Amino acid sequence: MNSKFQSKLPEVGTTIFSKMSALAQQYGALNLAQGFPDYDTDPDLIDLVHTYMHTGFNQYALMPGVLPLREKIAEKVWNTHQVHVDVNDEITVTSGGTQAIFTAIATVVNIGDEVLIFEPAYDCYAPTVKLFGGKVIPITLLAPDFAIDWDYVKNLVNGKTKLIIINNPNNPTGRQLQRADIDALTAIVTSSNAFILSDEVYEHLVFDGTAPISLVAYPVLRERSFVIASFGKLFHVTGWKVGYCIAPVELTREFRKIHQYNVFSVNGAVQMALAKYLEETNRYLNLGHFFEEKRNYLVKGIANSKFTVLPSEGTYFINVDYGAISSEHDLTYSERLVVENKVALIPISAFYTSNLDQYILRICFAKRTETLTQAIDLLNNI
Repeated sequence: MNSKFQSKLPEVGTTIFSKMSALAQQYGALNLAQGFPDYDTDPDLIDLVHTYMHTGFNQYALMPGVLPLREKIAEKVWNTHQVHVDVNDEITVTSGGTQAIFTAIATVVNIGDEVLIFEPAYDCYAPTVKLFGGKVIPITLLAPDFAIDWDYVKNLVNGKTKLIIINNPNNPTGRQLQRADIDALTAIVTSSNAFILSDEVYEHLVFDGTAPISLVAYPVLRERSFVIASFGKLFHVTGWKVGYCIAPVELTREFRKIHQYNVFSVNGAVQMALAKYLEETNRYLNLGHFFEEKRNYLVKGIANSKFTVLPSEGTYFINVDYGAISSEHDLTYSERLVVENKVALIPISAFYTSNLDQYILRICFAKRTETLTQAIDLLNNI
C-alpha cells in the first residue's frame, strides 16, 4: 500500500455484529447477536414487490422518494402522532436508517463541531461524526436503568455543540424516553443552537401499553430535528434497506443535497410496494404487541437462570447481567459462550467508545418461537 495513504478511521475495524455472527457460523451456535428476524417476511409484501417489478418500476425513482410512499409516511405520522408532515418538502426516502443517519450528520457537522452521543449507542454514530471532522462527546449511561442526568447534559452544551444524537427506543438498552426527558431536552435546545438527530427506527416497537414517542410531535424539537425511521425494522425486511428522514424544510433541502450524491434514489418497486402495504394501518399500529409477546416469552423462560434480566421498554432486544456467573470481560465471555455453549450474544461494551464493561450482554428476540425455545434451553443450562 502507498505509504502516503492515511486512514480516515484508523481505529475502526470490523463491527462486533459481523464478528459475533461469523463466530456463530464457525461454531454452529445459535445467533441471537445481530438484530434481524429469522421468520419469513409477509408473503403479501413480497408479492407486491413482484407486482411492481413486473409493471415497470425498475428505473431510477424520484430522488426524494416516490410520491405514494411519501404520502403514506405522512399518513403514518398522522395516525400515530396526529401531526401533519409536508410530503414534498419534509420527507426523504433513504437507503435504510443508517444512510439517513450518515446523511443527517454530514448535513450539519463541520470540522471542530461537538456532537453529544448518549452511550451505549448504535455503533455508526461516532465514526460518522469523526469522518466529517466533528468531536464526539460521549454521555455515559449506566445499568440497570440507563437514566439520563439532564443537568449533566446541560452543562456539556456550549457554543460548539452542533448536534445531539438520541435513539428512542434505545438500542441496546430497550429504554424509552419519558415526557420528563422530552421536557428536559426541549429546555436545553431552546437555549442553544444545537440540532437533534432522533434515531427512531424502533418507534413502533414499544411495550406494556405505552405509545410510540417521536420528536416530530413536539414543535420546538421538531423544528431543529432530523427524525430517522426504518421500514426494515418495521416490516421485518432489514435486507431491503429502505428508511426515511423527516426534517423541517430548510434541513431537508440541505439533507437532499447530500442524499442525491450519496445514493440518489431508492429501489422504486420496493417503495411502491411499501406504500401499498402501509394502507393497512394495523400493520404498524399493533406491532408492539407482536414483539411484546416475544419479549415476555423469553423473559419468562430464563427467569430462573443465572442471568439477571434488565428491563426492556422497547426495541427487540433484552439485556442480561451475567455477573453472578463470571467476572470475565463481556467480550471474552461472549466469545466463550459461542465456543462452549453454542449461543451468540452481543457484549454491551461494544456500544461504548470507552468499551465500558458492566457484565451485560444483549439478546435479540426477533425470532421464531422455536428459536426462542432453543435459546431458553441454552441459557438455562449455563
